[in-house]
Amino acid sequence: MLTKEKVQDFLKEIEVDDLVSNFQVMGNDVYIDMTAHSPAMHEKKKLEAAMKQAFASEFGEDIHLKLKIVSPEPSEIQQSQIKGKQIPGIQNIIAIASGKGGVGKSTVSANMAVTLAKMGFKVGLLDADIYGPSVPTMFDTEGAKPISVEVNGRNLMKPIENYGVKMLSIGYFSGSNQAVVWRGPMASKALNQMIRDAAWGELDFLLIDLPPGTGDIHLSIIQEVPVTGAVIVSTPQHVALADVRKGIAMFQMESINIPVLGLIENMAYFTPEELPDNKYYIFGNQGAQYLAEDLGIPVLGEIPLIQSIREAGDVGRPAALQEGSKISEIYTETARKMVESLVERNKSLPPTEAVKISTMAGCSPKAK
Repeated sequence: MLTKEKVQDFLKEIEVDDLVSNFQVMGNDVYIDMTAHSPAMHEKKKLEAAMKQAFASEFGEDIHLKLKIVSPEPSEIQQSQIKGKQIPGIQNIIAIASGKGGVGKSTVSANMAVTLAKMGFKVGLLDADIYGPSVPTMFDTEGAKPISVEVNGRNLMKPIENYGVKMLSIGYFSGSNQAVVWRGPMASKALNQMIRDAAWGELDFLLIDLPPGTGDIHLSIIQEVPVTGAVIVSTPQHVALADVRKGIAMFQMESINIPVLGLIENMAYFTPEELPDNKYYIFGNQGAQYLAEDLGIPVLGEIPLIQSIREAGDVGRPAALQEGSKISEIYTETARKMVESLVERNKSLPPTEAVKISTMAGCSPKAK
């Protein structure tokens, strides 16, 4: 028979007794109130999974563990973080990042932006890749120039708009054939101007397409705006996933502490047009899933390597706009999972300066 003394001894044995504030044993039901190590969502999920596995191994599958895990009080470091001032009218700022280049992050960003717009959200897209801007090409807006508009007595840049998405990119100012040769501070200043001196209006989401790696641009974004969450893009092969770990580690540093909403596996498999039901895992299979499981973050979607995605991007019409197509369905499901993860993040973590969603467009947290 399970007793309170046995549970107490076991909590000490697995060294979590200092995290437990209260517990009760009622027959085969064990109720435990705990405080996680950190407010990060993945830490709470890892703790829950570890506790259930430990109790099942020790006491058997007949024991039902009822956990209530709360977030700890923010540390002095977290309380003193510089997260930037909220941008009026913008509810959620999502950073889309990757550990390395060449994984198709900008293509994913473009398709996620148009998908969210199709779902009824008000969406903006900031191309933060100062040295390799691609948004003008992907949205068929090359040669467009933002005009100046007066808002509340200030002259602001009016973003370029296409397919229901408002966009700004250094490519609208430098020209398609002109190289941007700037040092880090100059690039950061230009980026801050596109964020702060722009007439974004009311947005449910501002997606920020970050450059690869972890450098000046990333730190400038984190300091300048209150980023609600980050989405990581990777391909399945080991060399890409190794860099993804570094990118995720940057967002999870205590001094940064930005929740990672999930991982998108791009080029997950190859499907030829003439054999739409066939999947060829040319870059490896399940790599992102194993990494996500290890880090305790969800996989938001598996985007296939399809010729039409590349062709659509080259002509400036993102593939997600192809109504009724398989790729459109995949991006819709990926965007829905991202919103679900964001809702869960807002429920389980302390609010930041920008966490409100004005419309759910059919999305809801997964039932537990």
